[in-house]
Amino acid sequence: MSQKKHIQVAAALLFKDGKIFAAKRGDAPYPYIAHKYEFPGGKIEDGEIGADAVKRELKEELNMEIAVGGLYACHTFEYPDFIITLSLYECEMRSDFLLKEHESYAWIAPADLKEEEWAPADADILAGLRRVFGE
Repeated sequence: MSQKKHIQVAAALLFKDGKIFAAKRGDAPYPYIAHKYEFPGGKIEDGEIGADAVKRELKEELNMEIAVGGLYACHTFEYPDFIITLSLYECEMRSDFLLKEHESYAWIAPADLKEEEWAPADADILAGLRRVFGE
């Protein structure tokens, strides 16, 4: 039995006018994350810290400049095929953006966050966001 790959991911929690930025994935190798919303970000490379990774990933995926703030949440989730540890940073947009890898995006009010629309690792964080920022 082989051990599941463990992936370290850094992602951005972005607010605008009280709403949270959600990037929707397109096709993906695993159906449970395809066409689901996620916090934008990506894998932390060897020797990289999370704050630098989220800044790099948003530039690569969205052509977005951000200021990275504090760590909002860190969460480990086991998918059927791999394990992910998601470090979610509070960030501020410093530029406009362009979708390069996602099929769409949305600004969603915290009270309207629905777990079934999100990648499962990200969905686990939504209840806390609704509690803290929701109506």
